[in-house]
Amino acid sequence: MDFNIMLQAHRGFAYLILLAIAVFVVALLMTMFGYSGRITKLLRKSTLFTMIFFHTQAVIGLIMLFFFSPGFKAATEAGTLMKDSVARNTYVEHPFAMIVSAVLLTILNKKFKTNDKMQMPWVIMAFVALALMLWAFQWNRLFGG
Repeated sequence: MDFNIMLQAHRGFAYLILLAIAVFVVALLMTMFGYSGRITKLLRKSTLFTMIFFHTQAVIGLIMLFFFSPGFKAATEAGTLMKDSVARNTYVEHPFAMIVSAVLLTILNKKFKTNDKMQMPWVIMAFVALALMLWAFQWNRLFGG
């Protein structure tokens, strides 16, 4: 398998994740500010698909990182992985933050699937997962700039 194929797959899933997150945020806000506070089918489905896309993205990214990435191999061999801020962000902070976001989304998916009413700690967890994802997202690589 080629590094460029993995990179294009990783970028393609990034667009899907952005779309899924937009639907998830709308569904979450609708449930939060709805009169009943009941977890809707839209929120359950959007959380599920966002979680699935996140996990797929994480698997592609980790395979790409550990098996195909020439930059990661060069930085670890040279001993500059943690010294260089760009390499640290790309190869350490970005994957770690995205994995934590995926774990939080997995917990949220379980909570939303097994309960009928929204609870405030879950909303906070959702916004922490989204904030962490938005912070670690490689915006400049995806949209250029």
